[in-house]
Amino acid sequence: MDYFELVEISTQHLELTSPAAPEKLWTIGHYLGLNSEKRVIDFGCGYGQALTLWAEDFGISGVGVDIHQFLCKRATERVAARALTELVEIVCSNAADYEFEAHSFDIASCLGASFIWGGYRQAIRKMKIALCSGGKIVVGEPYYTHGKIPSKLIKYEGDLHTEFELMQITREEGFEIEFVVRASGDDWDRYVSSSWYGLLRWIDENPDHIERQYVIDYLHKSQDMYLKYQRKYEGWALYILNPREYLGFSEK
Repeated sequence: MDYFELVEISTQHLELTSPAAPEKLWTIGHYLGLNSEKRVIDFGCGYGQALTLWAEDFGISGVGVDIHQFLCKRATERVAARALTELVEIVCSNAADYEFEAHSFDIASCLGASFIWGGYRQAIRKMKIALCSGGKIVVGEPYYTHGKIPSKLIKYEGDLHTEFELMQITREEGFEIEFVVRASGDDWDRYVSSSWYGLLRWIDENPDHIERQYVIDYLHKSQDMYLKYQRKYEGWALYILNPREYLGFSEK
């Protein structure tokens, strides 16, 4: 079973494909100053949750890009069901290779998918190209909450940054963190356990599937890592990044 199939199974009951609760997406939209004149590009848009919420509540227009066909299909259905097809376009494409018009968006967002480009720093560099004058970036990013992390978690999650390191990288790339909305423990639990729920439904509905045991093992590893390590050592937040050049900062 490949990665795409696992993602489809585990996210089938999720409304939000990140730990960002709807009210926190709204808060970020408010502090971004979203309105009907703003144009947004959302890389790794998932089910299009952020774009549809921002279109409905703030009137933005935008483009969502995701590589997963089933996510794009559901996102397109969500957009149509909310009568937002004139405002929001969903493109099924590898976001890392997606060719967009440079400097044509007011907001570039990537909510939990900076791995598309290989990490947080690379994501900032890529999304910066999309911004018009005065534009901002919003990133949803996991981070380690401690400086000393168990090796098993690093092997499982990869070499995430601490939040202080994210701040340093942000400044080095010419931005300031303007606003933060943090996922709560409840947000994390909802997101992760919804994935478990999807996996268990599939396991129950496919008793004779040749890869059933593989999915069971994947579920158990996910549960063990979350409850033993991730819940203690990781956090997740939404960050608004404002370019320093438009803030009147003198560079040192």
